Parts: sequence; structure tokens; C-alpha cells
Amino acid sequence: MTTPLTEKRTGPPAPPAPRDGARSGRAPRRVAPWTPWLYLLPALVVLGGLLLYPVYQLGLISFLEYTQAQVSGGQPTSFKGFGNYTALFADPQFRQVLLTTVVFAAACVLATLAVGCALAVLLTRVRALPRLVLMTAALGAWATPAITGSTVFVFLFDPDFGPVNRLLGLGDHSWTYGRYSAFALVLLEVVWCSFPFVMVTVFAGIKAIPSEVLEAAALDGASPWRIWRSVMAPMLRPILVVVTIQSVIWDFKVFTQIYVMTNGGGIAGQNLVLNVYAYQKAFASSQYSLGSAIGVVMLLILLAVTLVYLRLLRRQGEEL
Repeated sequence: MTTPLTEKRTGPPAPPAPRDGARSGRAPRRVAPWTPWLYLLPALVVLGGLLLYPVYQLGLISFLEYTQAQVSGGQPTSFKGFGNYTALFADPQFRQVLLTTVVFAAACVLATLAVGCALAVLLTRVRALPRLVLMTAALGAWATPAITGSTVFVFLFDPDFGPVNRLLGLGDHSWTYGRYSAFALVLLEVVWCSFPFVMVTVFAGIKAIPSEVLEAAALDGASPWRIWRSVMAPMLRPILVVVTIQSVIWDFKVFTQIYVMTNGGGIAGQNLVLNVYAYQKAFASSQYSLGSAIGVVMLLILLAVTLVYLRLLRRQGEEL
């Protein structure tokens, strides 16, 4: 004879509790595909007003005859089409400045990566207190405004009062008089304010590498340079790609350092880069249409670099 309690114990298991949708007799609610864009709409409106409209005006002016005469209302504005771009690429000075900008940006990127990666490796080999001091000094350099750093470098290398010439025994040597010495001085300042980003990013990537891998390479007799080239660099490749492309974008549009340290582009424009050249055309010569055309060319170049950057980020995301 069974009791109700034993019937409950020996009977079939109870069915699982229905979900909320099944309990109410309705299917689970699906999110509309445009819902994420609805959350992004306020930010997109702000970015559109701050970026798209200035870019539109920049492109529009580059297709017009727009000088001081048109700004003051003395002459009507006329449409020139690609005439400004034709005149720009026919100008040998523009081609020279474009080549100089590419070479200078490449030198800055290589130097920044070399210094940043070397100091990142150094951070992994020193104790906590020296690491803290180095990180603090580097972040201080990173946080310094470009105009402040440029002014400090101009004072340090001043031919009359600068301490660098006194320490090196160079007398009244002017670093900004020669073309290459001026570019070297600007390169030092650009690297000084740019390497902390590379250092911190690469250091974080190195700390993520399993210590067993580095210990095994050291036990096999690999030198520090061989460990970096054969072990660390391949494992840090996604990070190195990101910092390289971002450094290219930053160094290609250098303006403050060149303008402050070479007094607007150097003697007879020997230290001009595209940003300073566009500024001179637009505001010093009142050729606003040519300055806008230079800005559009820079925008297209940086847009191409940015698209490569986004494609690499997407590919790395798929691999992860």
C-alpha cells in the first residue's frame, strides 16, 4: 500500500518550468536591427555637426575661386572645378613639400617605435621603483602640450642661452638654421612627446606574454635582441600594427612643432610640411581655395591610412 508521499517520490519527474515567453503564450521578443543606431544617434548628430559640416565646407571651398577679394565681397565667387587641384599638383613646391612630409613622418614613426619599444622592454627588466619613475616621467612628457614642449626644446637648443650648446661645446651654433638640423630638432621633440604611447601599449602587450615562453627562449641561449625579434615581435604584431598606423596619422599632420620651432617653416620654407604649407597658402597668402585643396589632399591620404587601420582591426578581431 503506497502513501501519497511515496507516489510523489516514485512518479514521473515534473516538466521544466516554461519560459516567460512560453508561459504567456508569446514568442521571445526580438530586438529591431536599428535599435543600436538609435542609441548612437545623439553621438552621431554631434560628430556630424563637428566633423561633416567642416569637411563639406573644406571640399566646397577647394572647388571655388576664393581669395581675400571674395571674402571681402569685392569680387563674386566663381566655380573653378578641379582647377585648384590642377594648379596645386603642377606646383613643384607642393610636390617637394609632400615628399618632405612623407619622409619626415616616416622618420618620426620609426624613431618613435624604436624608442618606445626599447623602453617597454627596459620596463620589464627593472625593479618597481625605477619602473614607476620612468612611467611617471614618460606620462608627463605625453601630457605636455605640443606648444609647451616645442618652446622648451627651442630654449634648450638656443644658440645664445641654451644649455645643450654649452654642454656640447658648440658655441653659438644655430640648430634651426640648417634644413636637416632643424628637422632633426623637430624630430626629437615629436619623438619625446609621442614615445610614451608606444611604450605603455607595448609594455602592456609584453606583460600579457606568458613568462614560460620568454624563459624557454632565454634557456635556449637566445640573446635579448633575438628574443625580441623572434619571440616578442611576432606575438606583439597586432599591437605593433595599431601603434604604427596611429603614429603615421599623428606624425603626418604635425603642425605645432614645425611652426613654433622653425618660425613658420624655416628659412625660405626649407622646413615646410603639408599642414604648415596649407596654413601659409590659406592665411598668409589669402588663397583660401588652395589651402582648402591641400587640406582635402591630406584628408584623403589620412582617410586611406585610417581605412587600412580599421581593416586590420577588424581582421584581428576575427582572429581573436
